[in-house]
Amino acid sequence: MPFWLRRSLVVLISIFTFGMVSPAQASELLLADQQKSGDKSDVVETSAIETESFFAEEIGKPSENIVNRLIKQAEEKSFEKFGDRIGPVIEDEFRQMILPNIEQVITMISADFSEEELEYIAITEVPSGGHSEKIFHISCKDNVELIRFHVRRDRPPHQGYWFNFHYHTYHDQFSSHYELGTIYWDKNTPPNWRS
Repeated sequence: MPFWLRRSLVVLISIFTFGMVSPAQASELLLADQQKSGDKSDVVETSAIETESFFAEEIGKPSENIVNRLIKQAEEKSFEKFGDRIGPVIEDEFRQMILPNIEQVITMISADFSEEELEYIAITEVPSGGHSEKIFHISCKDNVELIRFHVRRDRPPHQGYWFNFHYHTYHDQFSSHYELGTIYWDKNTPPNWRS
């Protein structure tokens, strides 16, 4: 299996399992499967430590600054979306439960790109207000969208209102919801976003 394909599969497995399978575990699974199938042509003997150091090198150094900038902007856009009425109420839960998941997704998606390509990745869009779901989108060169971060209001019967944070990726043309987490609001209707 070509190196770039194996690397892409490792990242996709990590994304689709919401981080439950680490890149090191995914790489080990792919190597074990490749060895069972008898394809010895380009099997590389790699330990979990070597795999983890590979990903640390890929995400580290100059690209780390770009990823950190994206994470900081993501946090700012999120609180801009929440506004002055929702933000203070859910701030602690958002920082503890949702923001680490957003950071993980941004880090994983950035692993798909070279240092030069990362220079063009940016957070676009002003967060929408009212009842709309959009928090922010991440795009690359020529404003091609890579990932969309949204929050939806859910109201299960007799349970009050919940904020459902999720994202969509370009891998499946933005059709699937990938959960980031939920935060309970109250039995009362929440105010509009950005209010």
